[in-house]
Amino acid sequence: MDCWNHNSAYHPIILQVAGRLHGDALDVGCGEGLLVERLATVSRHATGIDRDGRAIRHAELRTAALPNTTVTAADFVTMDVVPDSYDLVTFVAALHHMDLETALRRTRWLLRSGGQLVVVGLSANRSVGDYARSALLLPFVRMGSWIHHETRSAQVVVRPPRESFSEIRQTARRELPGPIHMRRALYYRYILMWTKP
Repeated sequence: MDCWNHNSAYHPIILQVAGRLHGDALDVGCGEGLLVERLATVSRHATGIDRDGRAIRHAELRTAALPNTTVTAADFVTMDVVPDSYDLVTFVAALHHMDLETALRRTRWLLRSGGQLVVVGLSANRSVGDYARSALLLPFVRMGSWIHHETRSAQVVVRPPRESFSEIRQTARRELPGPIHMRRALYYRYILMWTKP
């Protein structure tokens, strides 16, 4: 059963990118597999990984009838990395669960030339501006949740983000060659996109 929440709200953006690439996609921190299921409709192959075995079992059930999907219990930071394996790597509310520099480096190695990274992430409030922005957006966040009948998954492991928006941007610029596109978004999220040269 599909659901709407602050993460799945951004699936259409990811699916647009995946549809243009129509290649091999990796969803890191796939949870119950909703995005993997959706990526399978526009990708040659969609793979999901998650450290949570219970979430992976749900993802396996969700994607069992799809021949072009694979879901596996794995830790992105420690798993064996085969360079140039994917055309798209996605992190949806998952990047802040791991070491930022290591995850970005592994993504850089995993992507083929012309492949894309799409992050829908969370950042920590550090400055007065960060807190003020969050406060101003709160009514819109609550309205969106009410309009879309937000459904929260009991399977999701919650962890507060460590790095601020500016810290994430600085690290991404240092670790990822070429331009990155990063902007703040609704539902306390940011969107980061990068294409491997």
